[in-house]
Amino acid sequence: MSDRIAIKELKPGRFCVIEGEPCKVLDVTVSVPGKHGGAKARLEAIGIFDNKKRSIVKPADTEIEVPIVEKRSGQIVAVMPPNVQIMDMENYETFEVPIPEELKERISQGAEVQYWILMGRKMLVQVKG
Repeated sequence: MSDRIAIKELKPGRFCVIEGEPCKVLDVTVSVPGKHGGAKARLEAIGIFDNKKRSIVKPADTEIEVPIVEKRSGQIVAVMPPNVQIMDMENYETFEVPIPEELKERISQGAEVQYWILMGRKMLVQVKG
């Protein structure tokens, strides 16, 4: 699921879709419109799942896809580095996701976590407590 927004309205920290990959916006620079042309926007972002830097330059009014982020709660069922198995707290579905580097120290079996679903893909975001 996704929405659309003008590139010039994006702010750092928001999400967008570039080349079919959900990305986190790092910077948006809008140039001053010229005598015969519209303003251009340079968008720099980093892929959420693949960590690749991407940048695009388009007219500032061009609409870009913005993924809808579904925030869910779960519980860690098993730790199997480099992945962790999580059970959703509402529908009891279990699935595996990679452990983010910044959360490696806080991961433990039975811990409650928050995870996001972006474009049908899941990612671990936070360990609660």
